[in-house]
Amino acid sequence: MDLSIIDFIHYFNLSFFVLFALLYSYHLVYMLVAFKAKKTYKPLVEDVHLHKYAVIIAARNEEVVIGQLINSIKKQKYPKELIDIFVVADNCSDKTAQLARQAGAVVRERFNKIQIGKGYALDFMIKVIEREYSANEYDAYLVFDADNLLSENYIAEMNKTFNQGYRIVTSYRNSKNFGQNWISAGYALWFLHEAEYLNLPRMALNSSCAVSGTGFLVDAGLMKENGGWTYHLLTEDIEFSVAQILKGEKIGYCRDAIFFDEQPITFEQSWHQRMRWAKGFYQVFAKYGGKLISKFFLEKRNKLSYYDMAMTIMLIVVVTGFSILINGLSYLAVLFGFIESIDIDTMTQQFLQSLGWSYGILFVTGLITTITEWKKIHSPGWKKIAYLITFPIFMFTYIPISIVALFKDVEWKPIPHTVAKSIDEVR
Repeated sequence: MDLSIIDFIHYFNLSFFVLFALLYSYHLVYMLVAFKAKKTYKPLVEDVHLHKYAVIIAARNEEVVIGQLINSIKKQKYPKELIDIFVVADNCSDKTAQLARQAGAVVRERFNKIQIGKGYALDFMIKVIEREYSANEYDAYLVFDADNLLSENYIAEMNKTFNQGYRIVTSYRNSKNFGQNWISAGYALWFLHEAEYLNLPRMALNSSCAVSGTGFLVDAGLMKENGGWTYHLLTEDIEFSVAQILKGEKIGYCRDAIFFDEQPITFEQSWHQRMRWAKGFYQVFAKYGGKLISKFFLEKRNKLSYYDMAMTIMLIVVVTGFSILINGLSYLAVLFGFIESIDIDTMTQQFLQSLGWSYGILFVTGLITTITEWKKIHSPGWKKIAYLITFPIFMFTYIPISIVALFKDVEWKPIPHTVAKSIDEVR
């Protein structure tokens, strides 16, 4: 009996490792491609074709930070007559609308307690622009959250990538508050990894990138073809990305367009936000997973994009969590005597081995990202090292979140933003 249980755990872990390696081995390829791309990267040459942009900011009770974002947009090294700023004050009960107007934005207030979420706010403002400002003939929309800040060359760099023919472009997501604590650092490090070790190699391989919540460009014509912003699942960004990839679009990435955003600092805020993300990923997989897998097998073009997105929305943390769950339950069963006559030391070794492999993979991921993005992480060196150690722990907390999200009804909830800094103060 002892042998059968222990052998089961051993072969389960071995089989799981092989399956994991097969499913996500392309991430290792991405990392190698990213190293080469970083080494050979040359900034895009200046393009004389300057597009006209409508900047859309969806804001809910963001009076603390909205002014700083608008100021960073106004300081862009790009012709001011080609940038108009639109703020949708969505179900606000503070001075967001007033302060945005004072800062120079066109503001529309929206009050709807049924259709709640960023997707509805974006659709509302896009329709306002198409209806009331069509004479301005905007070429594209730039979409931001109210807590964002833009580097001075952000729009100029996005314009270059837009001129390459991409109708959707995402950018380099940095953090306003990396050094605040281990939670904000965990978020920030993952977004840096996502930018340079997922989106950069996707570009190099002529595959499609993915939009990550904020800091992206979308062609105005594409939105008109689409009938506005029609994506209202809990993760409207990944739904938008997957839907567009299924239509044949390739999303570009502009690594020289850098913006900063604020990350949650309390575990309660983080739990609610990531619960929404996890539930949203399940929703997207339920709606689009079958189509992605079908296109991967049936179509000759864009296979990598279809496979990549299918693996992305399947939530890698759930796959890892399943392994830890099986090992953990087996260990607890032995520890509390539900399974007798089994060497607890051997079970402990098996459990720690599984946990150690997972920690090690995540640590190496964070280590590589921290080293290569060291100069772009605005935080004391000792904090960069300390939060590298806690990064795997932050990622482990996705496991209970993802499990609970399977069974729990989740609603969109706003996250308060309090880091009121200018772009100069952040850097």
